[in-house]
Amino acid sequence: MKLAQFDDIALHYREDGDPDGAPLVFANSLGTDLRIWDQVVARLPGGLRIIRFDKRGHGLSDVPPAPYSMGALVGDTERLLDLLAVKDCVLVGLSIGGMIAQGLAVKRMDLMRGMVLSNTGAKIGTAEIWDQRVQGIRDGGIEGLADAVMERWFSDAFRATPDMRLWRNMLTSQADEGYIGCSQAISGTDFYTPTSGLRLPTLGIAGNEDGSTPPDMVRETAGLVPGSRFELIRGAGHIPCVEKPDEYAALLTGFLRDIGHI
Repeated sequence: MKLAQFDDIALHYREDGDPDGAPLVFANSLGTDLRIWDQVVARLPGGLRIIRFDKRGHGLSDVPPAPYSMGALVGDTERLLDLLAVKDCVLVGLSIGGMIAQGLAVKRMDLMRGMVLSNTGAKIGTAEIWDQRVQGIRDGGIEGLADAVMERWFSDAFRATPDMRLWRNMLTSQADEGYIGCSQAISGTDFYTPTSGLRLPTLGIAGNEDGSTPPDMVRETAGLVPGSRFELIRGAGHIPCVEKPDEYAALLTGFLRDIGHI
């Protein structure tokens, strides 16, 4: 475990693979930590420098008081990559992580040469929906929302397995303040115009049973970038890297090969 200490926050991150390899950065979803990528990382080819991190308010990173802005989350990622001397990475972002990827590509194109927009959107939900979510957490904590979140996160088949309990526990162990802060960051974000101005290799990935960011949303968002590709993983919900790691890793590996990153 490693900690990147900045003036206002400490971020937990992890590096795997070849320290001199082509950088591949993962940004995870709301209510999860960097372990959601474990099974995908284990299936990737050698020669990559793989970097994962817990965004503010999540995992082992600091939990500052809410609200958070998307600009702060993008800035955290920017500072981490600068600290690690990363240039020309491919950033794989899931859900809010995909929003961070879009924001970072707009702000610092020198840091990125490609992005994977997984189960995400240029805009996700409405202010009213996120206000209700935040109020629900303030009233009853994340536990009160956990079952409904599991229905959006995972397919019916996966929710029937014992493994689902692990991911429910991951969600409910997250700090309420961190979940609220990131929810407010999503609520205030609309990247349709800035993302449509991007010009870099882009892959969209969706799960056909995703109850949070449906496939059409992901397809539309990836389609804002000319020349992008879109892939649908069947039998998966909002976190296909957990449900279908073989398919996810194969899609990611193919994309990296196609753009000359491996």
